[in-house]
Amino acid sequence: MLKLKFILLLVAAMVVTPGHADRIKDLTDVAGVRSNQLVGFGLVSGLSQTGDGKDLPLTAQALKTLLSGMGVSVDGPVTDFDLGDQMATLAAQNAKKEVKVENLAAVMVTAEIPPFAKPGQRIDINVSAIGVAESLRGGTLIMTQLRGIDGETYAIAQGPLTVTGVFSDAAGSSVQIGVPTSGRIPNGATVERMIDTPFNTSEHIVLNIREADFSTSTAITEAINVAFGAGTAKAIDGVSVAVAAPIDSSQRVTFLSMIENLDVAPGEPPARVVINSRTGTAVINRNVKVTAVAVTHGTISVSISATNEVSQPGPFAEGETVGVQNADIEVAEANNPMFLFQPGVDLREIVDAVNQVGASPSSLIAILEALKTSGSLRAELVVI
Repeated sequence: MLKLKFILLLVAAMVVTPGHADRIKDLTDVAGVRSNQLVGFGLVSGLSQTGDGKDLPLTAQALKTLLSGMGVSVDGPVTDFDLGDQMATLAAQNAKKEVKVENLAAVMVTAEIPPFAKPGQRIDINVSAIGVAESLRGGTLIMTQLRGIDGETYAIAQGPLTVTGVFSDAAGSSVQIGVPTSGRIPNGATVERMIDTPFNTSEHIVLNIREADFSTSTAITEAINVAFGAGTAKAIDGVSVAVAAPIDSSQRVTFLSMIENLDVAPGEPPARVVINSRTGTAVINRNVKVTAVAVTHGTISVSISATNEVSQPGPFAEGETVGVQNADIEVAEANNPMFLFQPGVDLREIVDAVNQVGASPSSLIAILEALKTSGSLRAELVVI
């Protein structure tokens, strides 16, 4: 009976598809189903004299630690017999010599592990130099552990880098294209551990709305309850909707896929004006309204022209010839008409009115900021 009821719900969900709406999967994310960031410290070898060299002791130290783990000593010969004083001193000096690593670079390795990634799957990684290396082109990342925020190792990375940047210098001149100190390794890491998620164990599936809105939350709840029966979904707040889900994992996946493809009519976004002060861009959504207000916008231009002349003394005046600079100053003010906004003016009328007076994008931004300050703009003003 339970399987039969589940099949009937599937058919009902396929029938309920209203037009002119958005799918739930385009409006929400499933709580707990997300990617996680990984990070690790590693070494890139095989560089053509573009590594850290001796300027970064960290690289040499990491190399010594790596080789020591392989049973290789880089601190000079180890002897079991008694050396003379001179030989002992020479051995100590050799042990203290700096290790030159021109073909090696210390790097940070970052990756993003997707949800439900299983051991053995491959993920892309990013590699970036942290020292004084000039380029990572042609390098190979040595085996690196990628750890999560909990300190556990979740992936192992290794492989040749793909670097698009180029750097070259000669005779005191240099040229650089792109960034040669960072690169990528497609499928460069192997997942070693699965990250647990509450998807298969939780009693409810929680859908988080990407843009918090109570109207959208209510619309999603009603659409799920109409398709699968009253009480299936319950709105928690303006962001989250809890949905009762089957216990069986396969049925839960099928159930969620049906929910994601339900169509809902989301709520209207709030009235908002977004201004980019650096580029002069202003974006106004269709819900923006203004109250009755009169606006005028003009600029004052000041032009200064300088004329260089020579003052010549008269005959027998025993004066000196000097240079004189004359300046002409002209002030001009544009004759821009005032335009009137009626109560409840919408987006199209705002844009038309501003275009009629020939306002530039920067002038439009100034007008919108003045409208907000005066209390006539019925919208949120966001400056980025």
